[in-house]
Amino acid sequence: MTILLVVERPDNWPLQIPGTEVVRARDYLTKQRFVELERAKVFNLCRSYGYQSVGYYVSLLAVARGHRVMPSVQTLQDLRQASLVRLVSSDLSDRLQKLLGPLEGDRFRLSIYFGHNLAKRYDAICQTLFNHFPAPLLRAEFVRNGEWRLHSLRPVASSEIPDSHRAFVIEQAERFFARPRLVRTRQARFDLAILLDPDEADAPSDAKAIRRFAKAAASLGIRTTTIGKEDYGRIPEFDALFVRATTGVDHYTWRFARRAAAEGLVVIDDPESIVRCTNKVYLAEVFERHDIASPRTIIVHKDNAKGLGGELGFPLVLKQPDSSFSLGVVKVADESELEHKLAEFFARSELVVAQEYAPSEFDWRIGVLDRQALYACKYYMAPGHWQIQKTVGDRQRSYGKVETMPIEAAPRRAVSLAVKAASRIGDGLYGVDLKQFGKRFVVMEVNDNPSIEAGVEDKVLGDELYLQVMRWFLTRLEARGRRGGGA
Repeated sequence: MTILLVVERPDNWPLQIPGTEVVRARDYLTKQRFVELERAKVFNLCRSYGYQSVGYYVSLLAVARGHRVMPSVQTLQDLRQASLVRLVSSDLSDRLQKLLGPLEGDRFRLSIYFGHNLAKRYDAICQTLFNHFPAPLLRAEFVRNGEWRLHSLRPVASSEIPDSHRAFVIEQAERFFARPRLVRTRQARFDLAILLDPDEADAPSDAKAIRRFAKAAASLGIRTTTIGKEDYGRIPEFDALFVRATTGVDHYTWRFARRAAAEGLVVIDDPESIVRCTNKVYLAEVFERHDIASPRTIIVHKDNAKGLGGELGFPLVLKQPDSSFSLGVVKVADESELEHKLAEFFARSELVVAQEYAPSEFDWRIGVLDRQALYACKYYMAPGHWQIQKTVGDRQRSYGKVETMPIEAAPRRAVSLAVKAASRIGDGLYGVDLKQFGKRFVVMEVNDNPSIEAGVEDKVLGDELYLQVMRWFLTRLEARGRRGGGA
């Protein structure tokens, strides 16, 4: 694969890195050779990346040409967002205090070359920043005001590399370019990353289901690689991302999805679906505005909390807006318990979802993919409990039985209502939960990250369920057009 180092003035480029070609930025932007070049890796080392500058357009057009580029336009935008820098600083806080605490001054600058620094003790900080903001040459500035924090982070030009650092930069560049790459074969036309959390108690897919997804993908010419939350910097290596860890906003899964979408990958769960499905306030508004049958719901704030019991009756259900897997959902029996639970919820959110209590023996779950029903299950309540999952402690769970059936055997009204609800979210993969009262059905919620476990949701379709999900990826990858080679 061709590796291009794009700079504004090649005559002044101070680093000779074997296996790379130094290219003038304006040549990269205008010469037909680079327009037609396939399978290129572009390292944008221009002096400025400001909006609509030469450096900005190098990264922008690289994406349009199907080249792998670092830094991407998304990274350039992220570096300008102080809120993202503060978020990363918060994640690093403990490590910063430990490593920088002994320093005498109140300011510290750290040069980051392909994720490394000359002082190896700072490599963990460098790798974290590089993974969040992948750019070849970065400079971080930390300040101490009581405790250390990341004050700024910016890309640097080659002219800012001290002479004493140049040999190290060349060494790190060579190391980075030489690391194992994803090499395409005739059998593997595309590369799909599956994001997992091996320590998760409520993972949406078990290991056997993940293996079946991988087998289905391979049969379609898609190679799969499992990645974890430490692999944020690897996203540009892939053509698609499949999130199989429980999602949330202000969570690494959303940052992965957002970065993948910005890099042009095909994504399930896409970041918009994560935002929409993980907030029950949003879902309640969507259901009301689009006439989707749901339990009577009130969005509660501190000014309208009084009289809630009189409007919905007791017992009633309170839901934390970003709750999942029955966590953050409580049933309250009377006014005293309502007041206590609302105080707890308001400490975490300005709004709380309150619903009339709708007891049932089971919930329907209709899996929806690309606005079409995929599978149908009955999830029965956990023994002695009013929800399908009963949680005891951090990791102990009990569940009710699950009955899986062909879509054709499920009630037609339930299926059509589920498809209608999911279609208001997007065209990805969703699990729609409904309750049944005689011939009437109501939607409880739409899940962007539905459970697909071997022997449960796939009990009817078997391997075909996994194939349908992978065909969804393949269709979009082929429509998008084949991108350049692996990073």
